Amino acid sequence: MLFVFFFLSSGVFLNMGGSTVVPSELRITTIKQEPYATTKGTQLEGFCMDLLSEIANKVGFRYKVQLVKDNSYGRQDESGNWNGMIGEVVRGEADLAIAPLTLTAARERAVGMTKPFMQTGISILLRKDISEGAGLFDFLSPFALETWIGVLAAYLGTAACIYIAARLSPCEWSQAQSDKHRFSFLYSLWYTAGALTLQGAGHHPKALSGRVICCSWWLFSIVLMACYFSNLNLSKTPESSRLTVKGFEDLASQDRIEYGCLASSSTLAFFKNSNNPLYRRIYENMERTNSFVSSMDEGIRRAKEGNFAFIGESVSLDLAVARHCELVRAHEVIGMRGYSIAAALGSPIIKNLSVAILQLNEAGELAYLRSKWWASSCISAKAKPSALQPHSLKGMFLVLSLGLGLGTLVAVLELTIKSRRKAAEQQKSCCSVLTEELRLRLRNGDVNKPQENVDKEKA
Repeated sequence: MLFVFFFLSSGVFLNMGGSTVVPSELRITTIKQEPYATTKGTQLEGFCMDLLSEIANKVGFRYKVQLVKDNSYGRQDESGNWNGMIGEVVRGEADLAIAPLTLTAARERAVGMTKPFMQTGISILLRKDISEGAGLFDFLSPFALETWIGVLAAYLGTAACIYIAARLSPCEWSQAQSDKHRFSFLYSLWYTAGALTLQGAGHHPKALSGRVICCSWWLFSIVLMACYFSNLNLSKTPESSRLTVKGFEDLASQDRIEYGCLASSSTLAFFKNSNNPLYRRIYENMERTNSFVSSMDEGIRRAKEGNFAFIGESVSLDLAVARHCELVRAHEVIGMRGYSIAAALGSPIIKNLSVAILQLNEAGELAYLRSKWWASSCISAKAKPSALQPHSLKGMFLVLSLGLGLGTLVAVLELTIKSRRKAAEQQKSCCSVLTEELRLRLRNGDVNKPQENVDKEKA
């Protein structure tokens, strides 16, 4: 009997020891930083507050949030004591610390850290207008090379169609033997160029066929000019693809732009403790110039003023870019690390918190919260307009082609109608008259030369 009682008691004790009993109400410490935790009236809101609410629903606990007293994340001094949120968790003043706390080896030794709820790294923040000088042919950048070739082909094709239509149409050139032909090929090129620049040049076609072709070309020119100037204006906005500083190699190899990071931060520790010669060179330069900043806001302010590159965690820099349209973050990200929730060392709740974070990540909730709180007010300025490709204007090229074809066809019909009337008057076949008209109108050389010689002989 005693043996059975001892066995049952041991089982209950072991079960209690292995359980992950969660206290009814947890004390949560956090730090005020946008967009993780910000004040709205008497309440706190932000990414971390939404994350805490989701985790509490999954794990099943109530909580009370308080701001950290010394407004610090947590750093160990020379005597081994911790301050900030990490210190409050170590001393038992808080059960959890939820904030953009970087998961580091030193913190992992002092407190328990969950699976990261957000990945970040180290990148560079600077003004957009720190860019290369404009190239000699930047005025060609709104259109791709294929588009320019297409425009040139359309220009030559339109000039050729105007020249042919003006020669074929009897409404434009009634008597091929005697009348002077105004629309030579050179004049057609000049007329088409004038229409392209929306200026006009000289005499306009009188025949319906020529007007159809000209109207098509005018419409094409208006749309082409509108697209060109619109894209040219947008392409003048300097973006990260034109930045002189595209990464840490560029940053370390120049001396025109000063750069620095947050003092006493994990970013500074990364460069200080790194064995990479490039990163060591960056740290030594920051140490020599004493270019550290005391806060994130100061780093953003100096970057906005220009000629300063702020080195920080990419997630925080992305937020600065979303809030300040004149800033841009370099594409290179180094030193990937994660943000985690801190709890007392050996706390049984860490396992449940990690599982809840993984579940939220797999369900896409973390990505939704990220998009919610990192929403940009600079959407229109974020994407650099790419050079317009031919397929972007394929509709206008099609309309122009139809206009050229229709105008040329109308010119042939006009000549055919005149040939039929002339054939009836002369009692000849329409085909022979039409062939003779085509020969006179399309033959090489100056068709007016014989008439000029006749006039000279008469004189």
